[in-house]
Amino acid sequence: MNDAAAGSYKGWHGIRRAFGTPSAFTLLLLGFGSGLPFLLIASMTLSTRLRDVGLDLGSIGLISLASFFYLLKFLWAPLIDRYAFPLTAFLGRRRSWLLASQLGVTAGLAALALTRPEMDVTALVVWVLIASFAGATQDSAVDAYRIEIAPVDAQAALAATYTLGYRIGLILAGAGALYLAEFRGWQTAYLAMAALMLLPILATLLCREPVAPEATVQRRIDFFGAFWQPFSSFFSTNGLVLGLALLVFVGLFKFPDQVIGVMAGPFYLDSGYSKADIATVSKLYGVWMGIAGAFLGGVAVAAFGFRRMLFLAAIGVAVSNLAFVLMAQYPSQIWAFYAAISADNLFQGFAGVVLIAFMSSLTDRNFTATQYALLVSLANLPGKFVGGLSGYIVEASSYVAFFVLSALTVVPTLMLLLWLWGRIQEPVRPLEQG
Repeated sequence: MNDAAAGSYKGWHGIRRAFGTPSAFTLLLLGFGSGLPFLLIASMTLSTRLRDVGLDLGSIGLISLASFFYLLKFLWAPLIDRYAFPLTAFLGRRRSWLLASQLGVTAGLAALALTRPEMDVTALVVWVLIASFAGATQDSAVDAYRIEIAPVDAQAALAATYTLGYRIGLILAGAGALYLAEFRGWQTAYLAMAALMLLPILATLLCREPVAPEATVQRRIDFFGAFWQPFSSFFSTNGLVLGLALLVFVGLFKFPDQVIGVMAGPFYLDSGYSKADIATVSKLYGVWMGIAGAFLGGVAVAAFGFRRMLFLAAIGVAVSNLAFVLMAQYPSQIWAFYAAISADNLFQGFAGVVLIAFMSSLTDRNFTATQYALLVSLANLPGKFVGGLSGYIVEASSYVAFFVLSALTVVPTLMLLLWLWGRIQEPVRPLEQG
């Protein structure tokens, strides 16, 4: 039985009920599995490793594009919506893809441990491609599982527990991997991360399969039905103009944060901090700030709805980028590092949960994995693409100019939100006595 049958999730009692369901703990572990590989194959830990062995900023930025599967997962998400993975089909449609992708991530991280990028980056790029494909597939399966295991009014709470698990994964893949790399080397660090994937694998084996939502549309069995129908359904529901506006808004929302992600690790090293400093401040203290922001976002959405929180989150993410200007002005000063990381991670966590809850409200449960994968891909695609060129931008200007420009990219987001303001649906009512 799904958590949908557990009763209302409105009001304070409803929020406590949502956070206390078995599904919330399952999402904690599945979120951990999604967060663990990301820094290791698509973001700061990988770029720090490459900088540590002597690669230039331009090459690091280009290599980061090898994780592009995270941006294209909507292309094969229709298969996740329609079929079970053949070799693990006995687990059910959602869990079969979860297990297969988790095993793929584990193998990819173990293989990356054995690569030597300082000698030849070819093998590293190949395994980043493989691991990012498995990681992106895992994310699509987790998102579909989360949306189908509970009703819409419980999604903010599940998004918060998922984000908690995701952020714990980031702690270990960031601080944990950097500490291990500092004292035991990169090979040990990546092998240890591969071993930690056993936790989400165990969660997948023990959790229950969501009850398939009752179809409210006639599914076609041809190519159109599998790949085009989820997209046509989105525009049928929202209309062409509003549908396009929603997609553009989602694509712009996290742009200031996404565009600086690749340069974060090199910036910290170039500012005079050691890998141990980066681990402690950025990926230990910082991630806990992100967790605080995530739970604040979950409660705020339940209390006040989407629109005001989308505005606050967009402003916060952009302004937090300016905190890195302070850090650039005071290199090697630990207080400046803490100040920048506090602002950045608090608003990242807050904005992440707000966006997850908002995107969940846009998703048709007839096509859960496909539509949500499209939205998540769009949320990361523009920033990731520009982030791949960010090394050249920094080399042509400076870190300060780069951070200021990234903050200014919030302007079109706010203009579009103003146009969408009266058109955004609010499925979660304001907090009421429960």
